[in-house]
Amino acid sequence: MKFRGKIFIFGDDINTDWIISGRYKFAINDMKELCQYIFEDIRPGFYKKIIPHESIIVAGSNFGMGSSREQAPWVIKESGILCVIAKSFARIFYRNAFNIGLPLVEADTSHFKKNDILEVDVDRGEIENSRGDKVVNFLPFDKFRKDLIKLGGIINYLRKYGDFKI
Repeated sequence: MKFRGKIFIFGDDINTDWIISGRYKFAINDMKELCQYIFEDIRPGFYKKIIPHESIIVAGSNFGMGSSREQAPWVIKESGILCVIAKSFARIFYRNAFNIGLPLVEADTSHFKKNDILEVDVDRGEIENSRGDKVVNFLPFDKFRKDLIKLGGIINYLRKYGDFKI
């Protein structure tokens, strides 16, 4: 499984309220509409820069810290962002993201530069950039995480593999 896209770089400690502002979390129920406000408080107009299914977020440490609300990973996925690569993730954000089928990669992000195009190979655990000067390694995804991504999250996974109906 591979993802290829242009990157958007963020720093450390990106919290869930910066991903989607608290003033919208409960006021807007339609996820496509909510996507318009992604990162609005720290990068106004960011939604217009996303190239659906050709964009990747790259960040520093502790991405997704803060509340446990699922709107933060949902809005990233629904806006068409392929995956998020960060040095580390807040644990609840990490779990919520995989539960909805949003791929997260923990890797050294210090070598990536603005406008890089990355190819992320989750089977081999490698990230190559278009400049060709560095391959960054990470722990390859196991079958369970790949299945969560392919099936769109834990609910669809349980529908396919569970012994019960949801």
